[in-house]
Amino acid sequence: MKGMAAAMLVLALAATPDVRYFRYERPLENVPSQPMQTCVVADADLYAHASAQLADVRLYRDGVETPYAVHVAASAAEAEQALEPLNLGVRGGETVLDAAMPAGSYSDVRLAITEQNFLATVTVTGSQTKDAQDATKLGSYTIFDLTRQKLGRSTVLHLPPSNFAYLHFSIAGPVAPQSVTGLSVLRAEAGPQQFVTVAESTTVMQKGRTSVVEFTVAAHVPVDRVAFDPGPRPVNFTRDVSLVALPESKDEENAFRAASNGNLLRVHSVQNGHAIDEERLALDAPGADFDTRARWTVTVENGDDAPLALRAVRLQMRQRELCFDAVAGAAYALYYGDSALSAPQYDYARLFALQAGAARATLGRPSANPRYQPRPDQRPFTERHPALLWAALALVVAVLATVALRSARRVTD
Repeated sequence: MKGMAAAMLVLALAATPDVRYFRYERPLENVPSQPMQTCVVADADLYAHASAQLADVRLYRDGVETPYAVHVAASAAEAEQALEPLNLGVRGGETVLDAAMPAGSYSDVRLAITEQNFLATVTVTGSQTKDAQDATKLGSYTIFDLTRQKLGRSTVLHLPPSNFAYLHFSIAGPVAPQSVTGLSVLRAEAGPQQFVTVAESTTVMQKGRTSVVEFTVAAHVPVDRVAFDPGPRPVNFTRDVSLVALPESKDEENAFRAASNGNLLRVHSVQNGHAIDEERLALDAPGADFDTRARWTVTVENGDDAPLALRAVRLQMRQRELCFDAVAGAAYALYYGDSALSAPQYDYARLFALQAGAARATLGRPSANPRYQPRPDQRPFTERHPALLWAALALVVAVLATVALRSARRVTD
């Protein structure tokens, strides 16, 4: 009972949204003229001027608050599923294995191989039964580890979208069964990842054997990926990359840092009769967003090679959409910039499911809310005027000291 009463008290004291107390507004444009689910992409400016994770963003339809849901597409890591290799062994001089695939459609498959300095061809067939009586050839794919040539490695098989219950792999090349430790599948329904550029730079500083690019990112703006645009030369390269984010703070030594490492790769060549065409020009970032502005530093290790001629480097966040059920003929606008609000709790968001045919609206230009006025201070009097409280306490102490002193003198007399 006490816990319920406390919760009700918190709800009673929680700030409620009011158009007058939002600093900013943005109209929604290109809203469909018929009732249907509609989504609008949240850009970096919205994140920069709203509370953390868009907690104070409210959607109004003709001046009345209307529910919405935030939809974020699953990341590649979240969509990847680990599988156990089956029937791993050797047949006809080639390493073979099978895999029971998850229900539904899938695409890329990644083989976990401990071998180094190899070049191999993987032939993949699919079937609906374990014995592969109805096997369909999906294609042949080149996997490699060119560490000795300083060209990195790739063990990803870019399959066409498939839904076979079983996949069968035959590896022709210097890959022993004991070096195959597992595999994972990237589900096709995750779709191509959509990203929104947060910051972009064409300024690359050379520091010794490294190339360094620096960014300043506004508070609350998440960074999920770093994308690179290298020049045409060199054609083939592999570079280790480190990412570090540090919030602007007077006490930087104790500030929370976000950091990650990765590898850039571009290989277009023919090795021992095998054509290799592989590119990995974007890296996952820590996904951190800070309460203050942050400095992001991207460092590319060039080793003894010439620096990459980077035309641009971009910090990006995964695309996030605000989705709602549009009503024909209504005017919609986003309001934000009221730090007193907590994140909204809508039944619509709890029950939300993205529809395949959802319409796409666009965000208009941000502007100051012409009706804005500061939210009245609802804190208790003592919190709003702490100096008066301390003055009163000092007065009480002085009075008590005076009384005590007079009492002591009477006792002495």
